[in-house]
Amino acid sequence: MKKQFLEIGKIVGTHGLKGEVRIEPWCDNAAFLCQFKRLYDANGTEHKIMSARVHKHIAIVRFEGVEKVEQADMLRGKIVYMNREDVRLPKGTHFVQDLIGLQVVDVENGTIYGEITDVLKTGANDVYQVTRNGRDYYLPVIPDVVKEKDIDGGVVKIVPMKGIFDDED
Repeated sequence: MKKQFLEIGKIVGTHGLKGEVRIEPWCDNAAFLCQFKRLYDANGTEHKIMSARVHKHIAIVRFEGVEKVEQADMLRGKIVYMNREDVRLPKGTHFVQDLIGLQVVDVENGTIYGEITDVLKTGANDVYQVTRNGRDYYLPVIPDVVKEKDIDGGVVKIVPMKGIFDDED
């Protein structure tokens, strides 16, 4: 089941004296985080964003009602969440949290290879970490391998590359 609120970053400190916080993005980049008009805390409470900008690889955000460095400092260490309804992803793009836990199945014979336990960003293409019986396998997310992602059905159908799963004796 898809979560309504997804972790998007962590408040790692303050910035300046006027209540701004530094947020380490847990998304693709700080610019993505800065596009939101509101973020949420762990309780689902909405926090309106008054301003947001990128500074190096961090988002500098000022929330409504936070106007002093002392108020901002009290937010240090908090996780911030986004509402999935606030974003439209391009077709074929998914939130990593929606992929974690999906079963990886051979499209041709139905063999279950394990479940996705992580998504690694390598630059050229993503790589799914697939875990089975405590062992990790790494599957490149390329069209020749990943044939179908059915998030609602809980499955990713693949044509495995030679040597990824068949190296066990």
